[in-house]
Amino acid sequence: MTSAERVQLDAFARVDGAMLSLLWIGSFACYILGLSNDGLGLAAIMLAVASPFFVARRLRHFRDYAREGTISFLRGWAYVVMVFFYAGVLFALAQYAYFAYLDHGYLASVITRVAQTAEFNEIMKQYGTQGTFQQMLVEFQHVRPIDFALQGLSTNIMVGIMLGLPIAALLRTKPGRAKQ
Repeated sequence: MTSAERVQLDAFARVDGAMLSLLWIGSFACYILGLSNDGLGLAAIMLAVASPFFVARRLRHFRDYAREGTISFLRGWAYVVMVFFYAGVLFALAQYAYFAYLDHGYLASVITRVAQTAEFNEIMKQYGTQGTFQQMLVEFQHVRPIDFALQGLSTNIMVGIMLGLPIAALLRTKPGRAKQ
């Protein structure tokens, strides 16, 4: 890969990563609001599931527009991983901002409220994990905003590495076989 090709790949990945982060931020907002509204909870899931399809569409755009219809598996995989990396960084910043300045213990209180229901306690008794869950809940309340953000970042990068394999494999094209 030449220097110009690397710059091109990086530029497209940054822009598409920013767009993917907006999709994830929307999903996260729907998740938080969906804790009190089932419809928004479903929207959060749908937006999250749409992520690999969005990235595949952007890879196809990159392949057809910038690469003139030809892209190798490795270049496609690198593109997808970079898109997930840039999206993960922006999403981690958004998560940090939410947990540091907006949440004020809301998520922990919702989980605590659910954990206090009779149905939930019965399920925990059946699985024999009631004490373990209570300990996890106490620890969850002491997690710092940066910890949420870093965990989200590392998870999103790992998901990008794994999802990049099938996406790049499906959209690769060989030289001379460019799609018209």
